[in-house]
Amino acid sequence: VQLQASGGGLVQAGDSLRLSCAASGRMFSSYVLGWFRQAPGKEREIVAAISRRGSRSYFVDDVEGRFTISRDNAKKMVYLQMNSLKPEDTAVYYCARGPPYDGGLDQSHLYDDWGQGTLVTVSS
Repeated sequence: VQLQASGGGLVQAGDSLRLSCAASGRMFSSYVLGWFRQAPGKEREIVAAISRRGSRSYFVDDVEGRFTISRDNAKKMVYLQMNSLKPEDTAVYYCARGPPYDGGLDQSHLYDDWGQGTLVTVSS
């Protein structure tokens, strides 16, 4: 599975943004998918993840209640809706392929096939 994130941009604090990730390749629906981010000078961290059929999700504490994740297996797309954005959300956001089973959604080491990221900048 190859992944390409898009939808980033410059927004103000409190605004919303929707990121999209398009996948190519086979067996898209067979994998957990996740969104990660890497802020300047920091390590990449997992932000959200969604199970293969979309019935389960995971969010890091910082974004719980503000971000939602969804997927459309027919279109091979995964989305990250980000609301009430804060300056500390500024980062390059990546989508990634997770494991072929619905467990360990929050386990960063289970993800690979990083796509090209998209930059999100939130001004105060």
